[in-house]
Amino acid sequence: MDQMQLVKQVIDYQKTSFDNSFEAMKIIQEQTEKATDALLSHSTWIPEDGRKVLNQWYDAYKKGADDFKKIVDENFHKVEDYFGTPKKGKK
Repeated sequence: MDQMQLVKQVIDYQKTSFDNSFEAMKIIQEQTEKATDALLSHSTWIPEDGRKVLNQWYDAYKKGADDFKKIVDENFHKVEDYFGTPKKGKK
């Protein structure tokens, strides 16, 4: 097997693994947020300020996760460019 072909396969495997793991993490976070919101909607003893803090926490987490994904994607593109591998969706 050609070494460059092996490198391309490894890069593709790593990118796919990261994308799948990131999506799984995102789904878990969304489900946790929905469950927490459902719990809070039935908990009248929790003040509105507490709910606002949780919503700010959700927003900060989502922004951090999106920023992280963007950085990782950019660096995968740099690795692909360095090794001359075609980007997914482009030929």
